[in-house]
Amino acid sequence: MDPTALTIHELADLLRKRSISSREATEHYLDRIARINPKINAYLAVTVDNALREADRADERIGRGESGELLGVPLAIKDVICTRGVATTCGSRILKDYIPPYDAAVIERLRRAGAVVLGKTNMDEFAMGSSTESSAFGPTRNPHNTDYIPGGSSGGSAAAVAADLCAGALGSDTGGSIRQPASYCGVVGLKPTYGRVSRYGLVAYASSLDQIGPLAKDVRDAALILAAIAGHDGRDSTSVDLAVGDYVGSLTGDVKGMKVGLPGEYFGEGLDEEVSSRVKDAVALLRAGGAEIIDISLPHTEYALASYYIIAPSEASSNLARYDGVRYGLREVRPDDGMIDMFARTRSTGFGAEVKRRIMLGTYTLSAGYYDAYYKKALQVRRLIREDFDRAFTKIDVIACPAAPTPAYKIGEKTADPLSMYLGDIYTVTANLAGIPGISVPLGMNAMGLPIGLQLLGGPLGESDILRAAHYVEAHRTVDVPKPKL
Repeated sequence: MDPTALTIHELADLLRKRSISSREATEHYLDRIARINPKINAYLAVTVDNALREADRADERIGRGESGELLGVPLAIKDVICTRGVATTCGSRILKDYIPPYDAAVIERLRRAGAVVLGKTNMDEFAMGSSTESSAFGPTRNPHNTDYIPGGSSGGSAAAVAADLCAGALGSDTGGSIRQPASYCGVVGLKPTYGRVSRYGLVAYASSLDQIGPLAKDVRDAALILAAIAGHDGRDSTSVDLAVGDYVGSLTGDVKGMKVGLPGEYFGEGLDEEVSSRVKDAVALLRAGGAEIIDISLPHTEYALASYYIIAPSEASSNLARYDGVRYGLREVRPDDGMIDMFARTRSTGFGAEVKRRIMLGTYTLSAGYYDAYYKKALQVRRLIREDFDRAFTKIDVIACPAAPTPAYKIGEKTADPLSMYLGDIYTVTANLAGIPGISVPLGMNAMGLPIGLQLLGGPLGESDILRAAHYVEAHRTVDVPKPKL
């Protein structure tokens, strides 16, 4: 038996029965990472010694009669989430030697649950990208076809889950960075409601949009991880102080009576025919299961990308001002440099092209004379987008739509045309602007052997609804995503 092929709930069951030890499972994963990771570059750091120590501690807890859904289960962490004593680079040269002195809130929760952290996964630099090509440490490759991107910015986490290099992973989602790579890699990816999971210890890109969430092999695993990391945290001023739902209990296998909205704006120009067909097949499954399908309109969708690509870079411009070569991270300085020269040299050397592009764009839109015309207007549009969703969710429970307009594309295909890459976020950025939850669940492969994903969006704190619908689609789809051949 190869434990790396198992889901979290399958492995947890074996660990409870003591049919396998956490150390044995962890060693299998570490061996597989050593063989497979050089082909896809999913991990930036593999913490072998730490992982084995954590596995031994988990085995001791199991030996004392403790149990838990994540106890002894090996997971991976996107390298934008702080881990005490382990480098957190954000895929950037400017933080290549940064070792946090503390754990992020989600890491604290995983450690309490007894999870084993295998290492840190690759990502677009500072989470700014849709392909994991902007990482300072080389691109991640899609396990299903290594000539293709895995999506981004959580491409390393998605690829690691798809390639069985971990049982599950954490990513972060600012404009689709969990759901889009999940779709491209054929795994499940869930972005929770803004504030449902603490952002304490998440290195900020755009603070009003960022949210941590799980990438997993199936919907049940996503629910298990979410249950472990969700909840109020006083260190995050935006954390929601409400009880965490019974996410696993929501997987009833039944969608009778659910009202599913189909937004016409998400099925228009630019949508790949195979993606459209698969999504419509999934909607037909929901209808056959007793769900009511309702056509809806989200009229301000056409302004979402423009709004997002003003708000996110503006917040990035503010958040990344702290990387100046003084307090931590890279410092580039020559003997005759003054302070301004040192700032400029450090940031020019430390940041990559995409990060510089977004900082400059954000600085421009926040500048005197342009703030009202761009940033303020984008915030007004954001409010209208939220109101579109608020109106829709008075009539429906979930929204069904594509996760991305196309399957994955070839590495290098869009790096020279960033606007073309930005257009790939058209179906995901709205959830971040509105603060609502979304999930991507696999629907099989296209004719070229590349995965396709269905996106389900819920109302605020509607994680249970989207998990319920996603679980039904997963159980009744007629095609699956095969394991990558690596």
